[in-house]
Amino acid sequence: MYQKQLHSEEATRQFAEKLSRYLEPGMTILLEGDLGAGKTTFTKGVAAGLEIDRIIKSPTYTIIREYTSGRLPLYHMDLYRLEDSGVEGLGLEEYFSGEGVSIVEWPTVAMEDMPADRLHITLAHSENPDSRQMTITAMGHQYIQLLAQLEALDS
Repeated sequence: MYQKQLHSEEATRQFAEKLSRYLEPGMTILLEGDLGAGKTTFTKGVAAGLEIDRIIKSPTYTIIREYTSGRLPLYHMDLYRLEDSGVEGLGLEEYFSGEGVSIVEWPTVAMEDMPADRLHITLAHSENPDSRQMTITAMGHQYIQLLAQLEALDS
């Protein structure tokens, strides 16, 4: 597990952009946090690092947004409005095994459908309204190596 205090929205975006340098096809990031915790800001940082030149919007109403103009495609999913049965038929496994990177906001309604190997990132509000406490858990060898690379950058 890796923890880091992000002191601003820009710091959140910059960290995500740095993380994106290590992402490879088929990787999945689960993003959790309360409303306004910075999940979409984090995704914008990943998109910038993947050299995606489109405006990144939350897919709350569309459920999945695909961005294919960068170094790797980005599949941005928001399951907030779905119920347990609402994920059937979305074809999530096709995204997870595809050529891009999948970011899933509010994954708890479909945890059984998420890949076993993944990064699980939680963003939590801090006492300072601009800061976020980020916790990253890596599941699977490839993700554990990625997390070790990120930790090495901080030391």
